[in-house]
Amino acid sequence: QVQLVESGGGLVQPGGSLRLSCAASGSIFSINTMGWYRQYPGKERELVATITSGGYTNYADSVNVKGRLTISRDNAKNTVYLQMNSLTPEDTAVYYCNAFIRSHSGSYSAYWGQGTQVTVSS
Repeated sequence: QVQLVESGGGLVQPGGSLRLSCAASGSIFSINTMGWYRQYPGKERELVATITSGGYTNYADSVNVKGRLTISRDNAKNTVYLQMNSLTPEDTAVYYCNAFIRSHSGSYSAYWGQGTQVTVSS
């Protein structure tokens, strides 16, 4: 059994910052890629960024990142972060973390967090 628990969402004014965290726990042998996605009301979930266990990062072209969002991870803590700066109302969404995990049984599966709401408003 594996769980991803997100934290750090909330209400922030335009131009502000938030740091999202997502910690994986349970029957984990290793974690391959971890990532963040976001979903607007009535829209499909979209990729924001991913990071491999070696620290290689990838940001979605469709997301207005422009250096404002930075993904990172702490392998020792099985945790992935999303630092969000210069936030705009267009960043308002539910943010989900994702992890591709190998269990102690040897099987690989993708897991999702429960989602954390980010609201950017004055």
